[in-house]
Amino acid sequence: MTEPAGFSFSTVPNIICAPGASRQLGRQLRQQFGTVAKRVLLVTDAGFLGTGLVQPVIDSLEAEQFTVTIFSDVLADPPEAVVLQAVADARATGIDLVIGLGGGSSMDVAKLIAVLTPGTQALAAIYGIGNVSGSRLPLVQIPTTAGTGSEVTPIAIVTTGATAKMGVVAPQLNADLAVLDAELTLGLPPKTTAATGIDAMVHAIEAYTSKLKKNPLSDMLARQALSLLSANLITACEDGRNLAARQAMLLGAMLAGQAFANAPVAAVHALAYPIGGHFHVPHGLSNSLVLPHVLRFNAPVAAGHYAELAAIVAPSASGSTEARSEALIAAMERIAQRVGIATRLREVGIGAADLERLADDAMLQTRLLGNNPRELTRADAHAIYAAAL
Repeated sequence: MTEPAGFSFSTVPNIICAPGASRQLGRQLRQQFGTVAKRVLLVTDAGFLGTGLVQPVIDSLEAEQFTVTIFSDVLADPPEAVVLQAVADARATGIDLVIGLGGGSSMDVAKLIAVLTPGTQALAAIYGIGNVSGSRLPLVQIPTTAGTGSEVTPIAIVTTGATAKMGVVAPQLNADLAVLDAELTLGLPPKTTAATGIDAMVHAIEAYTSKLKKNPLSDMLARQALSLLSANLITACEDGRNLAARQAMLLGAMLAGQAFANAPVAAVHALAYPIGGHFHVPHGLSNSLVLPHVLRFNAPVAAGHYAELAAIVAPSASGSTEARSEALIAAMERIAQRVGIATRLREVGIGAADLERLADDAMLQTRLLGNNPRELTRADAHAIYAAAL
């Protein structure tokens, strides 16, 4: 590894990683925020609210005299209208602390509520990098899937219009506290566990090969994330009540989130976003579908890094750099097959006629494509989609 002459690194200031930690949340927030915060907005989705797992969190907050309001209208790939309604509700209720409790979508909406509620900026004005001004409300993130790493990233993704996505990237989106509690993930279906887990592995792999901001700290986090995720994903899928495996997955996903928050993701995500936008394929599965084909495209320039990661994911790999690089890719393909998720675009309703539109949209993801280790053209994007078909 060639170390950069200089780099910057940032992450959330406080992390709690322990099964059952969410049941002690009220006490933790009282200690951390004292009397500054009294009215809490808990942001989640209707599906998770229906599991009953939210109630112990509410009970712990109310035991410490917090007033709790719930916003449970979060949708996957949250559209602007959902964010704007949540902000309006938060303002009307006088919220002074925001908790994201759910997958990446719930946590992303919580970030945007926290930055927009106390200020005067419009949502459209903060799209892009570094466009958030002023401070935000106190923010706590509690993931219920081991995938997005959103609890430790300064990034929120919003669906604009019918299918397009826009990102908000700003340091104000980093939470004050992230809580990793595997008890909240025990009910995840195997295929959701699989897709979100592979999503986290993609974060680690892309951070490790990020063209512009790869650095020693992101490398260390990416490698440890891959170690935890590859060792526990299949167990978590096949034995969903295994608390130790679930906790390890949450930790791995968080470490991968810290890695890619500082060494950003690239072409896998750029090609995945149009799949999710047009065909409503979950984000983790979209990433998994294109992953091996993007890695093979990148291999002529990234094989050395892929070979290093193969020592973690495919430890029996040997031979040349190119052979070990291919061993990593093959191992990721085997994991997807073993956990039973779709592995071809045609399995999620995508046909050859759709590839032109997907390639066009992928090339709009310039923020992501600039991080890719190998320059990617529209023809390349089309060929990758065709290989994944």
